[in-house]
Amino acid sequence: MKSDQPTADSSRRLLRLGIFLFLLGLLTGLLVPATANPRMALSSHLEAILNGLVLVVLGLIWHRLALGPMARRAAFGLAIFGTFANWGTTLAAALWGAGAPMMPIAAAGHTGSSGQELLIAIGLVSLSLAMLAVSGIVLWGLRPVAPPIQDV
Repeated sequence: MKSDQPTADSSRRLLRLGIFLFLLGLLTGLLVPATANPRMALSSHLEAILNGLVLVVLGLIWHRLALGPMARRAAFGLAIFGTFANWGTTLAAALWGAGAPMMPIAAAGHTGSSGQELLIAIGLVSLSLAMLAVSGIVLWGLRPVAPPIQDV
């Protein structure tokens, strides 16, 4: 039986990073009242907790994905980028008191400088594209695959 060490290593890294992001979410929750926009900080807190759980689930199913090495690397990198960028972008918006153009409900009318709003927009669009791609790759990787034919 062949050991799939890269898959096991990636799975463990996803689990560790997921728990780390979950922890960052808990710590972000402590900062909520101290931010320029507490409502956005609450969003950042929830994003980190939920995205941490996404990484944990991904780590748990990683060995089941029928993907080639390139697709695995893409899914891994995009998942890490998307989940951490989601937390970081919403946290930046909370600290700056910004984000109304892209997140009007969570921003509650708070608008930052044009540079801040541009960074928030770039972060949100790029993380959204990354997470859509990860979802598609993982869904494809979970398709039924016929077992290899063995010589008798």
